[in-house]
Amino acid sequence: MTPPALQAASRYYDARPGIRLFRLGLAAAQQLWPALSVRAAYRLFATPLPLRLFARKTRWDNSWRIESWPFESAGLTLYSPAAAANGPTALLVHGWGGHAGQMRPLANALLEQGLRPVILELPAHGRSAGSSSNLPQFTRAIEYVSARLHQEGHALQLAVAHSLGANALAQAASRGLDAPRLVLLAPPASPYEFTRMFAHVFGLKESIRASMQRRIEAREGILMSRFEPAAVGPRIRVPTLVVHDRGDAVNRFADGEAFVRAIANARLVATVGLGHRKLLQDPQVLRDVVAFASSAA
Repeated sequence: MTPPALQAASRYYDARPGIRLFRLGLAAAQQLWPALSVRAAYRLFATPLPLRLFARKTRWDNSWRIESWPFESAGLTLYSPAAAANGPTALLVHGWGGHAGQMRPLANALLEQGLRPVILELPAHGRSAGSSSNLPQFTRAIEYVSARLHQEGHALQLAVAHSLGANALAQAASRGLDAPRLVLLAPPASPYEFTRMFAHVFGLKESIRASMQRRIEAREGILMSRFEPAAVGPRIRVPTLVVHDRGDAVNRFADGEAFVRAIANARLVATVGLGHRKLLQDPQVLRDVVAFASSAA
């Protein structure tokens, strides 16, 4: 993660008194009770921030159908147009700390082109049940929803995901996700960098960060390195569009380039001035994604 990204993350969390207090507590625990600090860090790392309790709520009118599905010890929320026909389906997935509303501009654009968009809201995000989640669970949720949609007769034509959701989507695609086209929006190349940013923001020693990572890997049964482009890319055999902004301060532009190099049939769209989230509603990016989806028909 770039120094500007680390600085931006630090400023964001510094502005929240509760987080500052938690950081002080973690700092003390590192010195007095390292094992406790690892467990506390693990729990906080798995909690999507900012807390959805304080997030701005997205309004959904009657033109959208909202479903809640149980999933593992949490839940999933799916949003789809109430009047859409059972045609080719596009699965849309937000990123860490995001919500379904961020994917609605793209959903509307795809709907206008005759696709049936389904937005997945991941565990512990938005309306979905749960208080914690992680990248491996993101992957399992994408696989589960895709399988159920197929079972219900909805053929996926496209799967699109943003940020950490894109990392999860790439992993799912490498494991045989039945989607003929992928779009990765501002994907991160290494989950390790998220643990590094977290450690930087909360002042964790490297020994605590490493122990937290091992705890996650042991509980989820997968190493973080298995989500990196070099691991997933060679197993993705469908056309893939990667959209990344050159000035992204959260996930480096080089991360998107890494996925393009690793996936045989991938193409990069480089934007300028959109940063990490504005590309989700940029008209040209929406047109690029719609054109990519339409070329599969």
